[in-house]
Amino acid sequence: MRPIRALCLDLDDTLLDSSRFRESVVRTCERLAASHSALDAARLLEANGRVWQGYWPEVEERWNLGELDGAAVGREAWRRTLRAYGRDDDSLARLAFETHSELARESHRLYDDVRGLFTSAKRARVPLVLVTNGASDTQREKLAALGIEDVFQSLVISGEVRVAKPDPRVFALALRGLGPASDEICHVGDNPETDVAGARAAGLTAVWLNRRRRALRESEPRPDLEIHSLASLVERLIG
Repeated sequence: MRPIRALCLDLDDTLLDSSRFRESVVRTCERLAASHSALDAARLLEANGRVWQGYWPEVEERWNLGELDGAAVGREAWRRTLRAYGRDDDSLARLAFETHSELARESHRLYDDVRGLFTSAKRARVPLVLVTNGASDTQREKLAALGIEDVFQSLVISGEVRVAKPDPRVFALALRGLGPASDEICHVGDNPETDVAGARAAGLTAVWLNRRRRALRESEPRPDLEIHSLASLVERLIG
């Protein structure tokens, strides 16, 4: 693998540790149950899980392309949750959405290996680019909560440009104006279907960040490089 001259990064489950997100849903259900005696937290949580299984496939593509914002999706998900529970109550759904929005913001954390990568890239004068799928409001809120917007020379959110990974056009938008040749640019992400496939389609070096060390399924695109931590990239930055 050639020395890295520019580094393109995914956000969710690459830089952003999403493991605390479920806890924010649990705590939302607990708060609602504590303030409304007719509600049971465990039943609310179960209803929310069932709702998301059916609702998310309906809206994921529209959310990625900016046709629906995160607030609209969140409000509808909680409305459906309460309806599945047997409570068709708009004011309660609004409370649930507002409570969860607050707790979700508090749950955003960077993985422990992210700051070290940022520091090494800065020392090596390797520009960082972010390419993330999602609605503008959702992804901008995460970046603000993490305080990392200014780290990137270029930042592209699919919902803002109406094109999403694995479409190579989203990478072209993010990398416009960068000097290095495409084979000197790595894209690092956790999702083989969007990150690896998209990077390869764009002519970039596709790096699969496999934190969980799971086996790649036969149907999934093959990366140029598999790593288990962002720390693995630090020694490659200087070349």
